[in-house]
Amino acid sequence: MRNRKRLSLGAMVAASAMALFAATGAQATTVTVGSVLPPGAAPKPFEAVQTFFNTALPEKGANLVSPVNGTVVRWRVQQAKGGPFYLRVLRPNGSGGYTAVGTSGPATPTGLGLQTFTANIPIRAGDLVGVDPTNASDEIGVSEVAGASFGFIFPPPVEGATVAPSGGKPGQEVALSAEVQPAPKITSVSPRSDSIAGGAKVTITGTDFAAASAVKFGSLPAASFAVVSETEITAVVPRSKKAGSVDISVTTVAGTSAATSSDRFNYKACIVPNLKKNKLKAAKKRLQNAGCKLGKVKKVDGATAKTGKVTKQNPKAGKTKVPGTKVNVTIER
Repeated sequence: MRNRKRLSLGAMVAASAMALFAATGAQATTVTVGSVLPPGAAPKPFEAVQTFFNTALPEKGANLVSPVNGTVVRWRVQQAKGGPFYLRVLRPNGSGGYTAVGTSGPATPTGLGLQTFTANIPIRAGDLVGVDPTNASDEIGVSEVAGASFGFIFPPPVEGATVAPSGGKPGQEVALSAEVQPAPKITSVSPRSDSIAGGAKVTITGTDFAAASAVKFGSLPAASFAVVSETEITAVVPRSKKAGSVDISVTTVAGTSAATSSDRFNYKACIVPNLKKNKLKAAKKRLQNAGCKLGKVKKVDGATAKTGKVTKQNPKAGKTKVPGTKVNVTIER
């Protein structure tokens, strides 16, 4: 039996998150890749420890390759016997070869009927799935389907290696499919800005938000968030020490949303300007432009709003404060 790496801590956490989400009765929408599992499959021996993978699927609606980026969260086989079996993700290189880019943990069928196993394997659009046995005597369901075909790679490729198929079988389809949960995508954020003090509730709209495990504003975790549906999340803005734009991101078991212009959120602040040597009118305008307000004005030596210039200010220039912070000044002639 081949040695396999144990599941990483990240995979265990993701699996726990999936189990928790399933326990609530909610289900994330997935895309099926591979066989439609037609009836009439009969057990076929692997005859060698080699990878089987479908290379043509004629059925309407069948996805030979993944149409989306995401993560394989479940996979299925029929008429499988022996094992353990391993799901494998293969990436075509465009020249007839395939790169091994991911393998599941071991799964052993308990019967010849439909068997479903959990997984946590990243997959890209254009990748396809295959299955590895442990023994040459292991069997998997194969159906006679006109227009279908499957290939095999002997021996199974080492992770990261690119290899050419060892051969293929026309008119036959391997009873193997995988469910891919697409990575989340953000299409809009409302409102798109608020104070660095945080606390505002933001509605995040997009796709594939089910079972979200994290929402961040830049590098800051949301103060709290709630998954309303697969297309909507509400999140409370966390406090920030800096003003400016950040990308909001949503993370699920399928990955983290890619940064786009649609997920930008702007932290507003009062960046206290240097007011010294400015007359009061100019100082007030500078404060407004910086998101601040004029506070108390102390007049020294008979200074007036028209004749006096700022000699002192509090808070000092360069400080980042919440929008509308009042800046007190002293003006002298």
